[in-house]
Amino acid sequence: MGLAAAKAKGVKLGDPNIKAAQEAAVAAQAKPDRAANNLPPIAKFRSPAQRPSAAIAPAPNARGVPHPRGGIWRAMSVRNVLARR
Repeated sequence: MGLAAAKAKGVKLGDPNIKAAQEAAVAAQAKPDRAANNLPPIAKFRSPAQRPSAAIAPAPNARGVPHPRGGIWRAMSVRNVLARR
């Protein structure tokens, strides 16, 4: 059964709680970017040689810089933070 047929039969289409879903989406966008808060500490490990992310990742782990999700810093997480500049 297609959407037009369902609508013709009176089936209610869409999310009945669309207002709540829209409000949740707005709230999620308004949250501060936790990874962006770590940009200054991560960026200082990168300069002056512009080292690759794999070479940077051990430094914040050793110095206790918190990972946004509570894990450990890996090359990809460093790369993602630096890409947000």
